[in-house]
Amino acid sequence: MHPAEPHLLIVWHSRTGASAALAAAAAQGAGVGAVLLAAPEADPATLLAAGGYLFVCPENLGSMSGAMKEMFDRAYYPLLGRIEGRPYATLIAAGSDGAGAQRQIDRIVTGWRLKRVAEPVIAVLGAQTPEAITAPKQVPASTLATAHDIGAALAEGLRMGLF
Repeated sequence: MHPAEPHLLIVWHSRTGASAALAAAAAQGAGVGAVLLAAPEADPATLLAAGGYLFVCPENLGSMSGAMKEMFDRAYYPLLGRIEGRPYATLIAAGSDGAGAQRQIDRIVTGWRLKRVAEPVIAVLGAQTPEAITAPKQVPASTLATAHDIGAALAEGLRMGLF
């Protein structure tokens, strides 16, 4: 990727490995057109330099993970009015629902006026007991393939100037 070309920034957080696997699959799909960055490392300057975003996190207690929320807290006001119209998509890992985390991200990026360019993907992994919730996760191959395809499509769309 040439430094002047807009790139896809994949910002992720994971507690049990599911979101990390989704983010890695998306990055593999995007290839050189993407930067994979853990949410605690994402700062306003890094977000501003990106041409588009893929936000990947687990749903914890009906909301996005704290590390992802903290990234938005740090970046929200410094980026307000500076990234309108840029594309984004989301990948959420959840035990049973994922809609709460999805709604939170959508609400936050509405303030930034980002443009959703892919349907939300929520990987429902069925963890319902405390032991299953905290255990390392295995994401189905079909869901990883979807994440791969979303990464590829977003990176290609940015490269082609579609968004």
